[in-house]
Amino acid sequence: MDGSLLERRRRALGMPISALSARSGVPKTTVKRILGDGFQKAAFANVDAVAKTLGMSLKFEPILDVLRFEEQQARKKAERIVALVHGSSALESQAAGKEDLEAMLDRTVHELMAGSERKLWAT
Repeated sequence: MDGSLLERRRRALGMPISALSARSGVPKTTVKRILGDGFQKAAFANVDAVAKTLGMSLKFEPILDVLRFEEQQARKKAERIVALVHGSSALESQAAGKEDLEAMLDRTVHELMAGSERKLWAT
């Protein structure tokens, strides 16, 4: 086995190496080595962290297809963004209702999925 499966998944997701490094907690140089020809020399914990960050099992099989995984990640990011906006609005006594929050969440997920992959993967 080699890191090419992980590299193909990263490319399919459009996830920059810098985002993969930040999300996995694995140094960028190590991520590059894992994705390249230094797979066997990398610590298992680092390979595991990179694989999980790419939505892959320890068998290096996708847990979800690319679109569903991206949707899941977009929803998580949208929830963080909407929570920040809602928190700021609540401080100004302009908090949105439950239906408005759900509409904001859906709109944000849509914008993340329709926009640049960099927006989806930026931390």
